[in-house]
Amino acid sequence: MLPVHVTARSVVSSLGAGCEPLEHALRQGLTGLRPNDFDASSAVGFIGRVDGIEEQALPQSLARFDCRNHRLAHAALGADGFDAAVARACSRYGASRVAVLVGTSTSGILTTEIAYRQRGADGSLPYWFDYRHAHNYGALPAFVLARLGVTGPSQCLSTACSSSAKVIASASRWLSLGLCDAAVVGGVDSLCGTTVHGFQSLQVVSELPCRPFDARRSGISVGEGAAFLLLEREPHAVSGGVNGAETQARNVALLGYGERAAAWHLSAPHPEGLGALGSMRAALSHCGLAPERVDFTCAHGTATRANDEIEAVAISAVLGAGAVVTSTKGTTGHTLGAAGALSAVVAVLAIERGFIPATANTEVVDEACPVTVPLQTRQQVVNSVLVNAFGFGGNNCSLVFGVSA
Repeated sequence: MLPVHVTARSVVSSLGAGCEPLEHALRQGLTGLRPNDFDASSAVGFIGRVDGIEEQALPQSLARFDCRNHRLAHAALGADGFDAAVARACSRYGASRVAVLVGTSTSGILTTEIAYRQRGADGSLPYWFDYRHAHNYGALPAFVLARLGVTGPSQCLSTACSSSAKVIASASRWLSLGLCDAAVVGGVDSLCGTTVHGFQSLQVVSELPCRPFDARRSGISVGEGAAFLLLEREPHAVSGGVNGAETQARNVALLGYGERAAAWHLSAPHPEGLGALGSMRAALSHCGLAPERVDFTCAHGTATRANDEIEAVAISAVLGAGAVVTSTKGTTGHTLGAAGALSAVVAVLAIERGFIPATANTEVVDEACPVTVPLQTRQQVVNSVLVNAFGFGGNNCSLVFGVSA
């Protein structure tokens, strides 16, 4: 596989808008989690909630797309100079040669939940409800296309928590096939009743801020967020410096990817981690990277008992016992369909800035997890990062990011 260059990246999470607050939290081991104040009927556990989204209405020209999910996307597309970088790509290639590939688990379902609660006595939904533009899975790529003014091919994938990692793999194939010259890739997921109550029904929500790989971990903390990357065949100055200015950073590229479906269980991983093993080995094989050259793995690391242990055992089988592993879930919460893209942004930042993030909230690493989990940030040169994103049904995806000449 030829490297696919990352020429811009942006993020919005519970830490705030842009990569800088996220990087600061990762370096300091801080968390954006707080007691559940989103759903009064289910105030259980901690959540990663983005402040101010309720007041950040979309521009009038995009009002038909208005929903919480698209407000998150709008904020991320405007952060870190990302929309300006896309505009430069359009100038280079033409708007029709810039593709959009996005992942989400529930899209704008919150809007449908609200509309359902406000239905009339005859069961009719309120006049303002616009399923096509606010909830439909096609609504997210349509919004991103309209927001950025690009007209290339588009796609939306929903494979639960692997969604936005898989669109990065898809974009690599589109670029190699010549379907586009640049691709906007990413994921967006927003808090909603379906997600909050759904994970509680699975009995995997922690009453405390989640603690990935900790011996006392007790479940996930649901989060929301949006993360985007701009992928191109050729390297260009990376946007995302101070106030979105271009910076001459290290040239980071997607080097390889691997996808496997264990098809073992709807929500539980294969007990021997077959899907995880397959996706990681395929990603390394795809780019010819030796396991010992992986500086660290940005793990799926949800903080549930089974998932963390099985993933850690699988990572150690692929990379060797004691492999360095971190998880961002204690920092941002589990952003579900946006998790893969968010972890990809973290990997890019780690390579650009030279650090391995601490795993927030974790205090004592479980002995059943045969990996090294940094509890303090390590400042060091990072040349390659393995990113894992695992979805329901064993739908797994692993990505390799690294320095490219």
